Amino acid sequence: MPLFPSNFSWGRYLGWARALLAAVALAGTLIRFPESAPLYYAILISYLVYSVVAAFREPHGHGPMLALLALFGDTVFFLIMTTTRNAVQSLWLASVFYLFLLAQAVARHSPREVALVAFASAFFGVLIPGTAVAMLERTVIIGGVLGMAMAISRKRLETRIRTLTLELEEARSGAVKALDAERLRIASDFHDGPLQNFISLQMRLEILRKLLERDLAAGMEELKQLQSISQQQVRELRAFLRGMRPLEVEGGNIFAQARRTAELFQKESGIPVTFVGGTRPTALPPEIAQEILQMLREALHNVQKHAGATRVAVAMERNDQVLEMSVDDNGHGFSFVGTYSLEELDLLKIGPASLKRRARTLNADLMLDSRPGKGAGIKVRVPVQ
Repeated sequence: MPLFPSNFSWGRYLGWARALLAAVALAGTLIRFPESAPLYYAILISYLVYSVVAAFREPHGHGPMLALLALFGDTVFFLIMTTTRNAVQSLWLASVFYLFLLAQAVARHSPREVALVAFASAFFGVLIPGTAVAMLERTVIIGGVLGMAMAISRKRLETRIRTLTLELEEARSGAVKALDAERLRIASDFHDGPLQNFISLQMRLEILRKLLERDLAAGMEELKQLQSISQQQVRELRAFLRGMRPLEVEGGNIFAQARRTAELFQKESGIPVTFVGGTRPTALPPEIAQEILQMLREALHNVQKHAGATRVAVAMERNDQVLEMSVDDNGHGFSFVGTYSLEELDLLKIGPASLKRRARTLNADLMLDSRPGKGAGIKVRVPVQ
């Protein structure tokens, strides 16, 4: 991405500046040196016509090759112009035209082109003494050095802009993927949780209606069971909505927020939770902290929803450049037996999909230990700076 795009107003200004300088050079020659050679007049008039046409075409932009040819033509005209008596006696015009050359080179070309303009001008002054360039040798050299420094700075800025643009596009792409993944997780959780329970509730209501028509006592017993199911459904909906709330790490202390998450889970689920964590405040980047806390919340939600556990243990500790978190329960466990890594879980297509997805996002190690009938445990090792 160029720092000065083709439709940038500087291009228009430079185009009309060229035309103005060409008109001043022609007018000065007509007034002060009317006896100049016809060939020189022809060069001045041709350059003026070219400058006006180029200025009108400037809003449409130029390709790289045309821009380079324009710079070459301007440099040649400048060197020809500086050999006349008019230029020698009007050094200000030669100085202004040289500044115009440098401005055009800096705005549209690389440091190499700027160096070529400065070198050609300085070499011409040394090669042909007595010209305006020779008399402005110091100005030409100093201006050339400053122009090259500005061109190098512009080039670095363009490179930085391109890098930032690519990073921005990658960030946008990552945000879209994360949003899609979160929508998929929510849809999956809603389908497996509240939706299935509502379908079950609908079927039980139909059974209840038929029972009430035949056996009132059996219907009342079924009604009690439906009431219990409804209460469970309310608890699961609350847990689902709690999982939708945004997470904030207050004061950068992830241990304190994890402890509050465990306490809130215990309060709403009625399942006792033992939390063991660090005592010192530990600050992590917000996006990493939120993902870790979301994993904790989802692991606890899975315990409430599937494990049938009567107690849960949560531990969190930071060692060097790794933060470790584990969640253990005494529930039913998974249908499989053993300890599996994230790669093994993916290969066998087992384990909680959402937790695996978040572990990959964090570039974390995940271990799942399943003890059917005795409980399960999940351990996550997250690399942090």
